[in-house]
Parts: sequence; C-alpha cells; structure tokens
Amino acid sequence: MRKEKQRPLLIPLLLLAMLTLLLNVFGILDHSDNRIGDSMLRVHAQARTPPADIVLVAIDQTSLENDTLKEAAGSWPWPRAIHGELIANLEAFQPRAIVFDVFFNEADRFRADSDAVLRNTAMAYGNLFFPSLLLGDGAGTPLAALPESFGARRDARANPAAKAPLLVPLVLDPKNWQGGLANFEEDHDRIGRFAHLYKNIEGWELPALGTSVAAFSGAALPAAERIRLRWYGTAPRTLSFSALFNDLAREHPVIAPTLKDAIVVIGPTAPGLNDFRPTAIDALMPGTQIITTTIANLRAQDWLRDLPSRWPLAFFLLAAITALFWKRVNPLATAITLAITTLALFAASYCLLSLRWYVPVASALAIAWLAYLLFSAEALWRERRDREAAVMLFRRFLDPRVVDELVKTGEFSRDKKPEAREITILFSDIRGFTTLSETRTPEAVVELLNRYFSQQVEVIFRHGGTLDKFIGDAIMAFWNAPTENPRHAEQAVAAALEMGVALDRFKKELAASDGTLADFDIGIGVHTGQAVVGFLGSDDRLDYTAIGDTVNLASRIEGCTKGVARVLVSGATRDACARHEKSVFSFKSHGEFHVKGRDQGVELLEPARLDTSDKK
Repeated sequence: MRKEKQRPLLIPLLLLAMLTLLLNVFGILDHSDNRIGDSMLRVHAQARTPPADIVLVAIDQTSLENDTLKEAAGSWPWPRAIHGELIANLEAFQPRAIVFDVFFNEADRFRADSDAVLRNTAMAYGNLFFPSLLLGDGAGTPLAALPESFGARRDARANPAAKAPLLVPLVLDPKNWQGGLANFEEDHDRIGRFAHLYKNIEGWELPALGTSVAAFSGAALPAAERIRLRWYGTAPRTLSFSALFNDLAREHPVIAPTLKDAIVVIGPTAPGLNDFRPTAIDALMPGTQIITTTIANLRAQDWLRDLPSRWPLAFFLLAAITALFWKRVNPLATAITLAITTLALFAASYCLLSLRWYVPVASALAIAWLAYLLFSAEALWRERRDREAAVMLFRRFLDPRVVDELVKTGEFSRDKKPEAREITILFSDIRGFTTLSETRTPEAVVELLNRYFSQQVEVIFRHGGTLDKFIGDAIMAFWNAPTENPRHAEQAVAAALEMGVALDRFKKELAASDGTLADFDIGIGVHTGQAVVGFLGSDDRLDYTAIGDTVNLASRIEGCTKGVARVLVSGATRDACARHEKSVFSFKSHGEFHVKGRDQGVELLEPARLDTSDKK
C-alpha cells in the first residue's frame, strides 16, 4: 500500500523539479521576487521621510528658463564659472559638503577662462565632491596614476599596472578629484535597486560618489561591495538652482543660511537633460536623487540587509504540501491553508522591511503554488482512476445504476474498513443440475448456466441487491450494503419470489429453443441478521463480501428448501419485513427446522406476495 502512495507523488515532484529549474534559468523566479519586492518597497517608502540636512539643488526646467541665469549663462550647458560662483557664494554659509552630479571631464574650448574660474575656486575648498564615470570600454587610465584625492584603495594583491576606462574631472586640479564613480547600478531587468559602494578592478577599490560623501560626513561604511537601497516616499528637500543662485546674489540671502551644515547635492532634473533612471519605486527617478538616497542610507546605517529565503522557504513549503497530499487531505483545505500561509508570509516580508531586512517570498510561494497545482492534478487523476476502478469492480456485484450513485455520492472507497451491519442474505441453488449436465455437452452446460445466471442476477440488481459470488451453480447475494437500505429484507424477499418466476420463464424458453424439457428447479434461502461486510482478502486480491453466522444460516436455510418450498425465509426476515406498515407479503410457517451448527430450531416460512389489486 505504501508504494501506491509514493509512486503518484514522484511524478509531480519530478515535474516540479524540472519546471523550477527552467523558471530559475530563465530568471522568472528572480523577476517575481523583484516585482513583488518593488511593490512592497513602494508602499513602505511612503512612511519614510528623507533627512532634512541633505538638500537637492535641481538644475530643473525653471532654472534653464530663468531670465537672470539666461542673461548670465546663456543656454545649457552653462559656462563653468556659474558653478564656481555658486560654490564661492555658498561656502560663505558653511555647508557640510557640496556635491556635484555634473561632469567636468572635458575642457570648454571656447570658454577656457570660465573653466579656470571653476578650477581656481574649487582649489580653495576641501568639502567639494565631483563625479567620475567608469566606461564599458575605451583606453584605460592607469589606476596607479590617480591622485590621492580620488580615494582609490589597493590591497596587497593589486596589479600595479591595472587600468580602467575612466572619465575623471580633468577640468579641475587633481586635488579636487575627490568624489567617485556616479555609475547607475542596475539589475538584469535594468532597474536600480542597489548602490555600489566601490568597484574592484584587479585589487583596486574605486569608491562611488555617495560612498565618499558619506565617509566624509562620518558614516561607518559596511564591508559589502554594494547595499540594497531603502527608499524614501518623497524627494529630499529640493531647491531650484536658479532660486539658490539668485538668492545668493542678494544682499541678505534667505535660502542660503538654511544650508548651514547641510550636504548640498547639485544635479540635473530637467526632462531635456535625460538624467532619469528606473528604480524599484519609480520608473523615472532623477539620478541625483539616487545619490542622495545612498548618502542618507549610509549615514543612518539603515540600508536593507538581504536575507536569502527562496530555497529554504520553498523546501519547507514543498515538504508541508507533500505531507498534506501524502495524507490525502482535501485539496480545498490544502488550498485554503496555502492561501493563509501566502498572506502571512507577504505580511511578514513587509513587516521585516521596517527592521531593515529584505526577505523575498514571492518565488518560494510561486514554487509552492506550482507544487499544489501539480499535486492537485495528480490527485484528480488518481481520484478518476480510483473512480473508474470502483465502477469496474462494483459492476461485478451491483446494478450499474447503484454503482453510479455510489461513485457520485463518494460512499464507496476501496480503503474503507469492513464493518458490522444488519443485512439480508440470499442463497440460491439449482436442484437437478447434475441430471441436466449429464444430457448436455460441457459447452452447452456453460452456455445454459450463463443465460440462467444473467437472468437471475438481473432480478437481484433490479431489487437493489449486491451480488457476492457464484459458488458452482449457486448464487449468493445480500442487501443493505454497501448502500444503506431500510427495506432490505422486503427487497430480498421480493427478489427471491421474482427469481422463481424468472426461472419458470427461462425453462419455457429453454424448452422452446431446443425441444427438451428442463426438469431442474431452484431452492432459495433468505435470512436477516448481523454480518461483517467489506473488502476482505490480500493486498493483491480483494473481494467485497459478507462473513459471519448470518451467512452460514442463510446457506443452511437454502438447504432446507428441498421438498418443502422453493423459497424459505427465517423468522428474522419476516420480522424485518413487518417493521414497515405497508408490507406486501404473507408468510406461511413450515415449523421449526434443525440446521447444522445450531442447537435450537429455526422457524422457516414460505413467503407469498399479497394481492393488493382490489385495494384502492
């Protein structure tokens, strides 16, 4: 029996393993984790406010169209002297740091004096940060030649001759190359979820722009190469570049004094400057805002820590689902349990974001639901197989209409244990069969018996009986199992009487067909009592049958019919028929009979159907 359970479960498990492998190879599991995780982060971010001392000075559309700036700088790109003037005026109000997300890697051939203003102004301050860019290809810059201000670190195994294709702020003096890489960090789906703290190139660690600024402000940096960003629901405090520029030109600035000890990040946000990137919470986020988020996370030490949970959680859920299907738990109950588990895990995953843990559960749950679908499909197939087996098995014993009802109601189960219940047993045996067989060939006898049995079994089935077995030329049948039937005794008696009528009809047909007189008869014994009914036998061969003293007594009653009556029933059967008010039988007593295996005599009666045609 154990093999029957293991063999079906093995098929969906193998299919699940192959499908999971394919989903993993094609990145679908990562995609599901990322999409659900991004949705949770968007909701989680709404409750988070960026720190007030990180300020974004936006080169926005208003700044590009501002008349004052247009008069002083013209159209974009502005002369570098504009940035130099902003630095000089803003430093008077003591910001903690001024960070540019604007590249100064190429000299302005037409405004060299403007470049010189920026260069000379920047040399006067040590709290300025400028971006560099790591390219995908191109001529490499010797990393050993980078100035100390760039912040590159090398370990003991670093390659002294290592090169990297870098865009560095060549317009500035090397002492002002302080800053780092401003590369956008994207996943395979081209969405930004992480911030690189540094890039390792042949043992050289090149810092990111946000990393350098956070370290300058006193943040303790993690040892990891990158962090998962914990986003904010709103942009940081944002000032238009033109508003700040004009405010600094006033005799008594209003905005600039509020920037004391602030980290001021200057970068483009105007649509035409094309510095927007897709992130976990926004399809078009200004690149400068990613830098401010990195700085804020590193300073507050509140970036998200990844807790790899896919495979441990998937194996746990799979083990639980497998156990439920192993125990044949109702698939609907399993689905409800899995649905509750799904909601609980999503809720837990969301709550853990507040504790700075990123725990993806979507892919593990997808695997679990896939397992449920495969197991459910297998269970449906198994149920259909068992149903078909039940039909084929019980059609040997029952009227097909009864079988269909059994299967429909689900009352039949091969695994159902035998039980004791009251039943009515019928035994029928042919009288004179030996003489009949002596006058016919064996083939003719078999053909005759088959015709006889077909007619007799049809009568039993029509009256709701269960065929137990053929014993030579005898028939054993019973009522009230496997389906409950409160009038089982009446139906058994009715079947016995009609079997006699069917025999007479069969004998006439036989005489008409071969011209011989069939001189055989039958004896039928019927008894009602307690018996054990169910599947009995070995694992390889089972029979649905009844056993007990009731069965033995019914067989003995059939033996007592010789020379007495074609049908005899016990007093117990008569009493069972009398339980119902409208009985259609009368019973003629033939006295007590002593049967083998019983000390006391058994009253036997001959039933007859009452004529109720005149009762209206």
